[in-house]
Amino acid sequence: MDLNQLNELELESIGTWPKPAKIMLALVMVVLLSVLGYYTVVRDSITQLEQLEQKEIELKNEFERKYKLAANLPKYREQLELMQQQFADLLTMLPTATEMPGLLDSMTYLATDASLQIQSLNWKPEVEREFYIEMPIEMKVTGGYHDFGAFSSGVAGLPRIVSLHDFTMSRGEDAPLTMTVTAKTYRFSEPKSTDAAQGAK
Repeated sequence: MDLNQLNELELESIGTWPKPAKIMLALVMVVLLSVLGYYTVVRDSITQLEQLEQKEIELKNEFERKYKLAANLPKYREQLELMQQQFADLLTMLPTATEMPGLLDSMTYLATDASLQIQSLNWKPEVEREFYIEMPIEMKVTGGYHDFGAFSSGVAGLPRIVSLHDFTMSRGEDAPLTMTVTAKTYRFSEPKSTDAAQGAK
């Protein structure tokens, strides 16, 4: 069967086509139907399968992550309890309002014990922060370098948290060294009760 015979074939008379032409037409139809079926059905199914496989990987990873969290949950609880205990211990190091006069006495004692002469000792206005209240004390003392070092060491050893800030030192002619420093202590800022707030209204 040659090309001229193929050109003479008509679709209206498929029944009279020679057997090789029918087989060729059948093969072409099979190929066309296969391609059409792939693009209309199979390709979407493959894409969906790939998406499901990716989802499976993500779910496995999430399961492994949650499994590790669940396995370490007792350790996390222990760490949380330890952090809560450490926080409670830190709160005990913050002076209460009733302890402030005693803390001021302690600062005075430390200065005099370090052979410093106190020129002035004044409370500054409180500064409210988010979780605590900052209470600065401005001190002006005179003495030697070693005396200031002994005083700083004594402040660091106090059972309550006190920090020293804004050091300034000066020395006049034939005068001892003068130091001005701001000592800051902190008090926990307890949340105001709802009842008190409503009563104020």
